[in-house]
Amino acid sequence: MTDSDTATETGGARAVVEVVPLGRIDEVALAVVAANVDVVLGLPAVTASPRPEPTEALIPTRRQYDASMVLTTLAGDVPPGRIRLGLTARDLCLPVLTYVFGQAQMNGRAAVVSLCRLGGPGGAAPRALFYTRLAKVALHETAHLLGVSHCHRPGCLMCFSSTLGHVDALDIGFCPNCARVLGQGRRRLLAGA
Repeated sequence: MTDSDTATETGGARAVVEVVPLGRIDEVALAVVAANVDVVLGLPAVTASPRPEPTEALIPTRRQYDASMVLTTLAGDVPPGRIRLGLTARDLCLPVLTYVFGQAQMNGRAAVVSLCRLGGPGGAAPRALFYTRLAKVALHETAHLLGVSHCHRPGCLMCFSSTLGHVDALDIGFCPNCARVLGQGRRRLLAGA
């Protein structure tokens, strides 16, 4: 789906979340993320046109991409009333972390999720598990854009996850406090759309 399909695909509502493939991304992965943003977060989503891989963010010595640099690029031209979620097959890191599944600008305009490690060692995870992990990470990062910080309540989707075991233990849902903050952020975003 492209921007021109937005009104049709979102029941006449203007899309407020752009799901952007960075390089070549599996069509099913894009559809899973857009559908979960729409259903779980209640935000109309559209799959935007692909953008090039974020080569400017490559850290050659680590063979990884600096997630913060990817965010800066993604956030540069976000239209008013929208937020952007980039998906990349490349491995993401931060200078102080070995890797990250995703990164977002708190109360910002852009987030990014890496598919690289979600399949587990050798990419051996069943596809259903891979897509469930992807949905969880994408929802978590999008919630950060709406002002929801990390949570310590077991099972809440906003718990910090540094391993796939942590991701797998999360619900696709939010504790009452995070749900309240999420609702406030969603209303602010939709009001500005």
